[in-house]
Amino acid sequence: MDVRFAGIAELTRVQSVAVVIDVLRAFTVAAWAFNQGAEKIVLAESLDEALALKERHPDWVALKDGPPAPGFDAVNSPALLTSIDVAGRTVVQKTTNGTVGVHAAKDASLLLCASFVVAEATAQLLQTCEDRSVTFVVTGENGQADEDLACAQYIAGRAAGTDIDAADFLRRAAESRAAADLHDGARGGLPGVHVDDVALCLEADRFPFAMVAASDGPLMVLRPHAIS
Repeated sequence: MDVRFAGIAELTRVQSVAVVIDVLRAFTVAAWAFNQGAEKIVLAESLDEALALKERHPDWVALKDGPPAPGFDAVNSPALLTSIDVAGRTVVQKTTNGTVGVHAAKDASLLLCASFVVAEATAQLLQTCEDRSVTFVVTGENGQADEDLACAQYIAGRAAGTDIDAADFLRRAAESRAAADLHDGARGGLPGVHVDDVALCLEADRFPFAMVAASDGPLMVLRPHAIS
């Protein structure tokens, strides 16, 4: 497998297969939404687009990074999402890094979104691809976020058929600056953060599906792809 790791700003060239990584927390939240029965997730380019979609579709569930805000139903927290009924519904998601990375890589012929909770399923889907050139988009900290890079390296290793254990990669993610910031925010009662968020984001291979993003008219839509 010809693997490239790149930050969002480096995506002047996207190989035909791209995997956008956001461990803390966008694509962990997305996976949890699908586990709770969400039909699809619209990945908004901006907060204004997310709010406009919510206004046109009041039954959709809109969520964002940061504290609760008018017009949004939820925040980008896997633990807090469990209290929201998303079964059979469309979710609109706008985040600081994950959704931005998807739109930056939108020209890829196969575009996947991933985190640790869907890592093995993502690797298995990559193994079925005829094209073996893959760009892993490390969305956090201008491509330097160790939790995202660790996840990308774990998926790449598994996709290449290497018998590697998740423990070392999860340890790196747990020691990352983003994880420390979330822990501090939770302890300090920061709105939009839950004490269980980091733990839920660092569960390797929890769900048996990958997540595929594709254009649907003017929208970028994420859907689960079951792996048997």
